[in-house]
Amino acid sequence: MAKLLGETLFEISGQGPAPMKDYFYFEIRQNEVIWRWWKISLRVESRNTTPGETKESHADYLDDSRLQSQVAMVFGSHILEYSKKICQGHYDYLPRLPDDLLLNITAHLDLEDVARFARTCHRFKKICSSEEFWEQTVRMYCDTVTAGMEDLAKEVGWRTIFFTNKLQLQKQISRRKLKNKTPHTGGVDSAVLVPVSTGMPTDRQHSDGD
Repeated sequence: MAKLLGETLFEISGQGPAPMKDYFYFEIRQNEVIWRWWKISLRVESRNTTPGETKESHADYLDDSRLQSQVAMVFGSHILEYSKKICQGHYDYLPRLPDDLLLNITAHLDLEDVARFARTCHRFKKICSSEEFWEQTVRMYCDTVTAGMEDLAKEVGWRTIFFTNKLQLQKQISRRKLKNKTPHTGGVDSAVLVPVSTGMPTDRQHSDGD
């Protein structure tokens, strides 16, 4: 599992709470914690202010109440608690798994559980919204995935395929096949060229009766 850990264990950036306009960056690496800040101000004396940076070990960060209070002020108490757990060696391996393994995990979950899974972090939400996930789901829940369904999915997406009932799906596939088979001449729909009887006499019929 250690191979899943890169050099950067966690990072986040953002602007401080109003009315503060300063920008902050927080990173936890395998051996150190990095805190950077940029002073944002319209005052002339602040224009030449250089960015600040603090680096310290995990152990020092856990004892640094001042830096911890800054992290909590800018990013919230939940980020503070999460950062402390990382520095204590409590790593969250699940978000670091490759996409194919995460997709395999979702294949063993009910859709209600997948919805909860997707709400836990941005990475999981992206996985559960991907075309790969919805294609996997359709193939799991459908007895047969026809070539027509695969072609339609390229246009509307696998998620739409999943939430479309069978009757509507068959109609869409039939319309698509008919559209592909309909000949076109000069860019004009051939249906426009077919005369339609309205029951009204034409000019030719008037002239023949004269």
